[in-house]
Amino acid sequence: MTDEALGLLAGLPIGYSEGDCDGARWGVTVKRSDDGRRWWLWGEALAGGGHVSGNLYVLEGGRALLKPCEMPAETVLAFLRTFRPDRPPVP
Repeated sequence: MTDEALGLLAGLPIGYSEGDCDGARWGVTVKRSDDGRRWWLWGEALAGGGHVSGNLYVLEGGRALLKPCEMPAETVLAFLRTFRPDRPPVP
């Protein structure tokens, strides 16, 4: 399940972007450490009323560990599965 989160995060633009999640506009910031072993996610509904956040760590062997911030991991994964940024990620 957390390996899925790594693939989903890697498909998002690094830095700030806006996009759609289930018909609502969201602002999302994704940061990645220089070595690619730590990812940070913060998303906020632009109309208010919701946010999503978490850290993802890439462990030895490439396995990923998702650590959501004060919410269930499934909440973060559900967001990542449905968020569509306005701009594609830069390779």
